Amino acid sequence: MGEGSDRFDVQVSVGDQVVLMQVAGEIDIATVAAFRSALWSAPARPVLQVDLSELRLLSAAGVRTLLAAHLRVRARGGELVLVDPSPVVARVLRATGLHRVMPVLEPARVVEAARRPAAPTSDLVLAA
Repeated sequence: MGEGSDRFDVQVSVGDQVVLMQVAGEIDIATVAAFRSALWSAPARPVLQVDLSELRLLSAAGVRTLLAAHLRVRARGGELVLVDPSPVVARVLRATGLHRVMPVLEPARVVEAARRPAAPTSDLVLAA
């Protein structure tokens, strides 16, 4: 399932528990309707992941659409997760506070954390 134009493209992969929506290009006043349509037509699953790694622009209209989608997904008991925002988009998420409203996963950090050795359990002291 995909929808696209010269300035905006979205690809959707559906799994048992997760819908992955890969967004590329620009989300602005000219493309936000297509973005909203893709979000609203995503099949209901416990998790909707929106991959923002190929997104070059996220306007205020795009931020409002993400917030509305977050509320819509949460109302049906699911979770909207933003994945790997490009640097420009990450700045928009921080500037608007959206990163505090919904989870933002940055795969490079997740991989880095997974490579760190776990603390030995024998060194842990539990206080009673």
